[in-house]
Amino acid sequence: MKVISIIQPWATLIALGEKKFETRSWSTKYRGELAIHSSKKIDKSICRQEPFRSVLAKHGYTESNLPIGVILATCQLVDCFKVTRDFGESANLAGRYPVIGNEYRFGDYSEGRFAWELLNIQKLDEPIPAKGKLNLWEHPLTEMVGETQ
Repeated sequence: MKVISIIQPWATLIALGEKKFETRSWSTKYRGELAIHSSKKIDKSICRQEPFRSVLAKHGYTESNLPIGVILATCQLVDCFKVTRDFGESANLAGRYPVIGNEYRFGDYSEGRFAWELLNIQKLDEPIPAKGKLNLWEHPLTEMVGETQ
């Protein structure tokens, strides 16, 4: 299964269904199953800022108990949109409605970046330890998911 490594708290926000777009500086033509891996890095200062702090707290998380170095969730990567306009509190995606609210705050919607649309997000009952990598990478997750759920 294809996997993307994401710094915390963004990986957990996706796993919890609080973030539906992953923003990147690069596009991808890949569509299909995607696993969400939390890297070993945590941006602790962002965890203390709103709305990150309150959304994480709603689910029982703080900067000190975010899981790292594990695959947290699976989802479907269904599309990839170029950010065409960033208004500071919302952004326009090419061929898509505007991104607003926490979804906007949980991403980097600078013009020229890309928003990967994630659907059918399923948080794993038990995270799977894995070493992260750059770009999309492969993991034999399909065999392991059945064992953990």
